[in-house]
Amino acid sequence: MLIAAAATQQLPGALHALEPTLDQYGYLAVAGLVFLEDFGVPVPGETILVLAAVYAGTGRLNVWLVALLGFCGAVLGDNLGFAIGRFGGRRLVLRYGRYVFITSERLDRATGFFEQHGGKVIVVARFIEGLRQANGIVAGITGMHWRRFLGFNALGAALWVGVWTTLGYLSGNHIDSIYNTAVHYSTYLLVAVVILVILYIGRRVMRRRRHAGPEA
Repeated sequence: MLIAAAATQQLPGALHALEPTLDQYGYLAVAGLVFLEDFGVPVPGETILVLAAVYAGTGRLNVWLVALLGFCGAVLGDNLGFAIGRFGGRRLVLRYGRYVFITSERLDRATGFFEQHGGKVIVVARFIEGLRQANGIVAGITGMHWRRFLGFNALGAALWVGVWTTLGYLSGNHIDSIYNTAVHYSTYLLVAVVILVILYIGRRVMRRRRHAGPEA
């Protein structure tokens, strides 16, 4: 039986290291760590969610409650990040951004880009390490409307929680290979996103230079 095997095998890496935390705090660990991770605190929120789903697959936790708490923690955490970005982020960026050539005009252009593509960015960012923790703060800084952010954020959280709880619950003794493969490809996805952003910025710069040439 796959489920029985998963109950006795040693889980890989960070999953195994978090077993004492989940054993001691149970559902509170799931909600708390996911919540903290989603507004930028460097804690293993995604990992505890996967581990809790594996526990649910062995009958030690309720999978529906794991999913519900993961979803609530994710949405609330990102909304706190959004509030941090909205009420403090822009002022901080403009105050210290001049040292890295960030001006009010450039930040306004970034706001326009995020308003145009932000919904897609928020949903995809949920699955990418680094972007998952920062997307609420960035959305708040760029001035995205809260209701729009909330809708896309809830969609991304539902997909993210659904994918990981399902994989963890059904993985059995294959969790090691599934987890390592997912981490491996999430790194490639992050690199692809960075490359696309660089290409977009380069394209905008080249267009501006071409327009500036005839005017000069």
